[in-house]
Order: sequence, then structure tokens, then C-alpha cells
Amino acid sequence: MSGPDRGQEGFEEFVAARRPALLRSAYLLTGSHHDAEDLVQTTLLRFVPKWSRIAAHPEPCVRRVLARESVTRWRGRRWRERSVADLPEIVSDERPDDRGALLAALSTLSPRQRAVLVLRYFDDCTEAGTAEALGISLGAVKSHARDGLARLRVVAPGFLDEEPVPPAVPLGDTS
Repeated sequence: MSGPDRGQEGFEEFVAARRPALLRSAYLLTGSHHDAEDLVQTTLLRFVPKWSRIAAHPEPCVRRVLARESVTRWRGRRWRERSVADLPEIVSDERPDDRGALLAALSTLSPRQRAVLVLRYFDDCTEAGTAEALGISLGAVKSHARDGLARLRVVAPGFLDEEPVPPAVPLGDTS
């Protein structure tokens, strides 16, 4: 098979293989199953006419658009949200293990912090990969991750019992 039929088949194979992972990421980004479905569908539809150009390595492109589209959608909805003077506190002596608590904690973050944390810690992207996907600097990724994790420690302290340990950097031979 060649030509457009092969490209269409490759697209369908990618969607079949990666859709569950994309939906998981989209759900963490949006906080809603319906919005996650819409986000993934919108993202994938953008690639139908361009599939032949990205078919060799589609994952980074698709993740980049997924994260950016999530932030764009949030900006469009922001005017509908209401600000409150005091955020409700989540007080618990036990570790929150359910998805609802995680989603509630993630919803307290800015869209950019949320996107950084989802890409870095749920999708296992590197800092450089996250920066590339979001179109921001490496320093911005680090600061959004730091600030987002600090916020999660306040609103859901049971999720983050320990500080993430950065990879060890060899100091070299001192002898």
C-alpha cells in the first residue's frame, strides 16, 4: 500500500496505540473526561492533513499541541470562572490516594504549572522535552515545576511525602 492510504493507516495505528495515554494526560490537564476527549480529538484532528510530515516521530509533536491547546482552552474559559478570597483547605491525616483528590489538587495550579507537572511527572518527559513541548525555556520549566510542587504540598500534603531527588551529578575525581 502506498500514497495517502498508507499515511491514513499509519495515523489510525498511532491513534489506536497512543490514544489511552493521550487521554490520561488530557484528563490530568483538563480535570474532566469530556474535556479530555475534546482536547485529544481537537489535537489529533490538527494532524490529519500534516500526518505525512510527522509520521516518523509523531509523539513529541502531538504532546506539544496537546499541552498548548490545553492552555489555550483554559485562557478562553477563564472569564467564566469566579475568584474567591480564600481557597478551601484540604485537611487530612491520611495519604490521599484517590484520583479525585489528585485532580482537585492539580486544579489549584495555573495551567502552565499543571502542564509542566503532567508532562514531567506523569508522562516522564525530560525537562528539555517539556520545555520544547510547551515552547518555554528550561528555566521556566524548572520554576513552574518548583512552584507547582510547592503548591501541591500545601493543598495536598499527603501526595508528596518527600522532595523529588534530582539525579546525582558526579563531582569528579578529587584525588
